[in-house]
Amino acid sequence: MAKRVYQVWQGSNKFFLHGRFIFGPDAKSLLVTLLLIIVPVTIFCALVARHLRHEFSPYNAGYAVLVAAIAFTIYVLLLLFLTSARDPGIIPRNFHPPEEEIRYDSSVEAGGRHTPSLQFPRTKEVMVNGIAVKVKYCETCMLYRPPRCSHCSICNNCVERFDHHCPWVGQCIGLRNYRFFFMFVSSSTLLCIYVFAMSAFYIKVLMDNQNDTVWKAMKESPASVILMVYCFISLWFVGGLTGFHLYLISTNQTTYENFRYRADNRINVYDRGCLNNFLEVFCTKIKPSKNKFRAYVQEEVQRPPLPSTHQAAAAAAAEDLDADTREKVEDDLGIGEDLLKISQRRNIEEIDEELCDRGSNGPRHNSSEVDSVLDSDFRSLTIQAETRHPSWGRRSSSWEIAPEVLATNSGVTESRSHVTAREANH
Repeated sequence: MAKRVYQVWQGSNKFFLHGRFIFGPDAKSLLVTLLLIIVPVTIFCALVARHLRHEFSPYNAGYAVLVAAIAFTIYVLLLLFLTSARDPGIIPRNFHPPEEEIRYDSSVEAGGRHTPSLQFPRTKEVMVNGIAVKVKYCETCMLYRPPRCSHCSICNNCVERFDHHCPWVGQCIGLRNYRFFFMFVSSSTLLCIYVFAMSAFYIKVLMDNQNDTVWKAMKESPASVILMVYCFISLWFVGGLTGFHLYLISTNQTTYENFRYRADNRINVYDRGCLNNFLEVFCTKIKPSKNKFRAYVQEEVQRPPLPSTHQAAAAAAAEDLDADTREKVEDDLGIGEDLLKISQRRNIEEIDEELCDRGSNGPRHNSSEVDSVLDSDFRSLTIQAETRHPSWGRRSSSWEIAPEVLATNSGVTESRSHVTAREANH
């Protein structure tokens, strides 16, 4: 039976409802975040907001305090779910390295032999707003990461516009969920302020109704005091986080870029101005996910494997051996041809000397006879040499002169003796 993408997913994510929701590997920490939100709000509604139902005019206006707390909490939980249960912008990993970037580099081993090895450029440059930006190659995902993309070591995925991995939501924060993350943090800040203010107001109501001091009112409603302390501490966390991300949005940075490149003083090529930066985060359409987690896995067409370093080294060694053998045979053949030419030249010179010495004692011989003999011998030599060329590629460390060539040489010598004998008879 064919499997779906989420069933063979190579990342560390966890899926629920058959791949409809994707969480990080630390999704259990999300339960802690839920408790930190739900428990205080429940205490507030039960022990504080319930007593404020009739403290406003008209008489039942106080119900709005209770309804607002519940509605706002549901809104915060919805933002938390949208942040942690969706694809943050995961880039699908490749099954093979990019072929257009493959290159072979040679490294020198013992013995001076070059061994080619498969290499990928660690970085390459792309243009962003007219400025060259370096992008890195991810060996895990086998792709060059787009600008502002980074590989999350916790989720084991490359995430577009990677901001950080948040353990409180159990998910990476990236291109597709950053908006919801910021809204969750800022809404949590407002919820803390709301609960803190209503708890303080309830203590004020107790002081006015009973003409008591603040200490007596706090003793009468310890839940209000606990909620105020809790919201005050939480406000430093979520409030500070909200302010920090407001700064990041206004300058179009990510948390990863801010912490990593803070000391480099590099130019921010993504900054488009404060207003445009806010519009980019909150008013642009969220890109659809590049992953179809519920789709069936398509059978991949098998591709020939790339040569390994050992195979490439063996091929290079074989080529070098063939080249050395071929050069050796060529050199030996050239030496043999030179020796035959020298021998032939010496035979010609001896024949000429004898003809000159005997020219006065007998009739002159027709030089065309000698030339025809030598020409035929030279042609036979050329044919023998050409027939040896196809064997250059043989792996042999020696070369021997063919018997036919030796016979040709002896034929030249016999022809010289025959000419000499004819001259003696005349």
